[in-house]
Amino acid sequence: MIWLSPARLWLLLGVLALVVGYLMMQRRRSRYAVRFTNLRLLDRIAPQRPAWRRHVPAGLFLAMLALLVVGFARPTAEVRVPRERATVMVAVDVSTSMLATDVDPDRLAAAKGAARKFVDGLPDEFNVGLVAFAGSAAVLVPPGTDREALHDGVQRLAEGITGVQGTAIGEAISTSLGAVKGLDSEAAKAPPPARIVLLSDGANTSGMDPMEAAAAAVAAKVPVHTISFGTPGGFVDRGGRPIQVPVDGQTLHAVAEETGGMFHEASTIEELKAVYDDIGTSVGYRTERQDVSARFIGLGLVFAMGAAAGSMRWFSRLP
Repeated sequence: MIWLSPARLWLLLGVLALVVGYLMMQRRRSRYAVRFTNLRLLDRIAPQRPAWRRHVPAGLFLAMLALLVVGFARPTAEVRVPRERATVMVAVDVSTSMLATDVDPDRLAAAKGAARKFVDGLPDEFNVGLVAFAGSAAVLVPPGTDREALHDGVQRLAEGITGVQGTAIGEAISTSLGAVKGLDSEAAKAPPPARIVLLSDGANTSGMDPMEAAAAAVAAKVPVHTISFGTPGGFVDRGGRPIQVPVDGQTLHAVAEETGGMFHEASTIEELKAVYDDIGTSVGYRTERQDVSARFIGLGLVFAMGAAAGSMRWFSRLP
């Protein structure tokens, strides 16, 4: 915690002095009660002796003063705030291997559910787009703030939607970069802060070299976060014949490392959701130092109301 006016914290000494004064007054009152030796008469005069509750208003009042002093000193803290025009492109592999049932009900269905949850967890002002890729890549939903359109796009994700089989990781990155550049009329001269979140289960088999696409992402200052999804024992059934489709994350790891993104591995739907949650806490935000004095002042006012309520309850009691 950093204070913009730290000298004002010296006023806390005044609050401390009030605390000491209050404790001394309570001690003097206790001594006076001891001098009153006729205890039977004291019981008749004051049959209900003050309990600890009578100290609550004073305690709340002193806490209020301390909080107001801290707020007066203008404390600051680092706060995560959404970037203006922040853009997130979600790229999902829809190749045949994504139909493997090593993840219930299959890799693609699980990926669709997790992607939908990831998108819903992003701030409403974020621009989010969707890319599907197999042997080629296509923008299903251009980046924007229309979440219903994005939900519809996620629902349309299916094997063969791109028309070509294979796994074109490089094409997915390049297509996502193109969508970012076409965000608005300012994007060409002033690119928006962007991230690409790419999910796949295999190595690149067609299209542009992924490292070439990664170099373009570096030039555009767009980190690529990659997710390797599936298990080594995955397979798909083709005409009653099982075809092994083990997960291969080597290319995805290299792309993330090259672009400054994060590489994740997930073999279950729970792990995939956790990965998306982790990525969601980092994309599209910046950290800036802000004045947070209102937090202390607001809490101080709550304590003030508590002190006032306690005082009215205590001092309005009938003898």
